[in-house]
Amino acid sequence: MTEYDDASVPDEQVTGPTPVLAVVGRPNVGKSTLVNRIIGRREAVVEDRPGVTRDRVSYDATWNGRAFTVVDTGGWDPDARGLAERIAAQAEVAVSLADAVLFVVDATVGITDADEAVVRILRKSGKPVVLAANKTDDQRTEAEAYGLWNLGLGEPYPVSALHGRGSGDMLDAILEALPESPEESFGEVGGPRRIAIVGKPNVGKSSLLNKLAGEDRVVVDNVAGTTVDPVDELIELGGRTWRFIDTAGIRKRVKEASGHEYYASLRTSTAIDRAEVAVLVLDAEQTISEQDMRIIQTVRDAGRAMIIAFNKWDLVDEERRYYLEREIERDLVQVQWAPRINITARTGWHVDRLVPALDKALEGWETRVPTGALNTFLGRLVGEHPHPVRSGKQPKILFATQPSIAPPTFILFTSGKLDASYERFVERRLREQFGFVGTPIVIQQRPREKRKR
Repeated sequence: MTEYDDASVPDEQVTGPTPVLAVVGRPNVGKSTLVNRIIGRREAVVEDRPGVTRDRVSYDATWNGRAFTVVDTGGWDPDARGLAERIAAQAEVAVSLADAVLFVVDATVGITDADEAVVRILRKSGKPVVLAANKTDDQRTEAEAYGLWNLGLGEPYPVSALHGRGSGDMLDAILEALPESPEESFGEVGGPRRIAIVGKPNVGKSSLLNKLAGEDRVVVDNVAGTTVDPVDELIELGGRTWRFIDTAGIRKRVKEASGHEYYASLRTSTAIDRAEVAVLVLDAEQTISEQDMRIIQTVRDAGRAMIIAFNKWDLVDEERRYYLEREIERDLVQVQWAPRINITARTGWHVDRLVPALDKALEGWETRVPTGALNTFLGRLVGEHPHPVRSGKQPKILFATQPSIAPPTFILFTSGKLDASYERFVERRLREQFGFVGTPIVIQQRPREKRKR
């Protein structure tokens, strides 16, 4: 075990989100290529036609020792109506969640009406903007790029996303535009905990928020999709203040949604990113759908704690309860750790059970296992249940540590790659031993490299 004593594993969790940079611009100006250049790896999908990037996708990046998050944006649907409306909505979504904006313009094309429409939104936002004149592959194009001064956003930075030319100066400007430290921290002592209420349209999210608040603060209508923007509400519950975020329902796959539905889906994802716990509201009368499973996966991918609330329970008869139990066993097997509560938001029945469930989920989300206790547990586990032999080899867990919480993250230093089934077995036993109610667990493997003779 001494072999990993010097392993560089962070002891403390970095509290709060890293600064966010949103990359915006017209279709096919090279946003995704530039994102790949910034993050130093090819992750964003790049294709020589507009509209390839449709989802809002986040990546971790570092420059000169500073970490920040890059958000690659897209979403222009060539077949949708109202170009100006789509441009404004796209820029508005990206800017609303960012600390700074990287506005990408094609230097070989120059300023277009679409560019000017985005600029107007950026000016209103008051967010710092770095202007990138992309596709500046030679000195002639660089001279043309300086014509972008006319946009009124300050100095344009000539850059070639494809070849990397000028990217260093642009990244320096980005660091100057981003805040040094997070403006808010999830771990702020005494601050209200952030709760996102998520789910399909018309499952009763706004009714639940109104019942919790004790008044009608959110528009409620039987027409699905009434709520479009997330609505933050400070609500007193159990003698404490909580920040609830009511969100638009995720109706379709994001890449298939159009118009305001597309941007509502982006805002829902943003709300999940901002929250600590997501309360997934399901209509107990309806079968658990692919859309519900997609939201669950979004919450898991974001590393947020989760509670599942089956709403409209007063309308569920014995037959439906029988089939619902079967659906839960079949469809929710991957999130058995999420507390489940049955409620009727309209009347307030059992809504009071939400606060104890939130407390459990937050406790699990922030649970830290001491390194000594963790390795004692894993040593006993490996001794009693060793990894199966594969091709004459039997990988072992040599050492483990938990570098961070929220969500609990474990690094396993191993003698070889563990099977996915064995990793799931380890996670299951971790939960049995240490709890982790209401939270996903992240397990990372670090197989030992073979030493050269």
